[in-house]
Amino acid sequence: MNCSNCGHFNDGGKFCVKCGHKLQEGAAVSQAAAASEYQPQPQPQPAYAPQEPNQRVRQAKKVSKSFFSYFAEGIKNPTATAQAAGESQFVNALITVILYALSIPIMLYAGWKLLLIQFVRSMFKLPIISEELAPSDMEDFNTGADLIKATDINSIIHFNFTDFVFKQGIFIFIGLAVIIGATYIATKFGKVDVSFKEFFSRFGTYLIIPTALLLIGLLLAFLHVEYFSYFMNFGLLSIFLVVPFTIASFKQSGTGGLDRIYSTLIVYVVITIVLTFIANGLGEEAKTIITRMGNSTELNDLF
Repeated sequence: MNCSNCGHFNDGGKFCVKCGHKLQEGAAVSQAAAASEYQPQPQPQPAYAPQEPNQRVRQAKKVSKSFFSYFAEGIKNPTATAQAAGESQFVNALITVILYALSIPIMLYAGWKLLLIQFVRSMFKLPIISEELAPSDMEDFNTGADLIKATDINSIIHFNFTDFVFKQGIFIFIGLAVIIGATYIATKFGKVDVSFKEFFSRFGTYLIIPTALLLIGLLLAFLHVEYFSYFMNFGLLSIFLVVPFTIASFKQSGTGGLDRIYSTLIVYVVITIVLTFIANGLGEEAKTIITRMGNSTELNDLF
């Protein structure tokens, strides 16, 4: 407390250590009360701390909602939706291209047994082979085909989903990127003033119908319906329609550019080369599967 006579601060006692003046007890009490008033009071804590929703989750929901609306509108009104597609639809178009690229290997993984059965059955129908086969041979084949459908051969021959789907998916995506790039260059040669993002958005929007066909085929493949291969073929061949639709949807900004017919033909050559590479890659995978089947002791014991 402070001495009322000289102002010296004293830790305690009844007299000031400096001047000897008697300290007042009331002043000490008032100083102690004042000190207690300035002590910070503890703030009440809420029963629980509210958690804000994850920003990434909200962003993913927003993107998915936008994409489904865009995809549905592209199926309902494909031409109008593509014509209206600008740079703002770039992300949705990119998702469509990724779906197109991934749906093919996933479909093949889910339905390769059915494709193998279809291939053997078509071989049996060839005149040079069917004439030498007895009816009982075809019955034995049908029995074996039913057994193959009911057996999880993927686990027997160790056919890895991740390795096949992502490797072939990336390969197909690169092929699509080459086709899109070639179409964009051909469009620019046609004296069309358009940015790549706007062009990509329109190309991806026209790709909605082929992607929808592939997704239907994917569903049928998971349901073990043999007709899935028709949707896969339609989806693959539809790329030949996406190219001229995309090129024709833009207006030329000048004269003397490359004619759209020649632009389309040039891109068709690129598509043929890309599909050839994709077919060769899938063919190598098919050879690997057949080799594994031939070397599998578990599969030989099964039959």
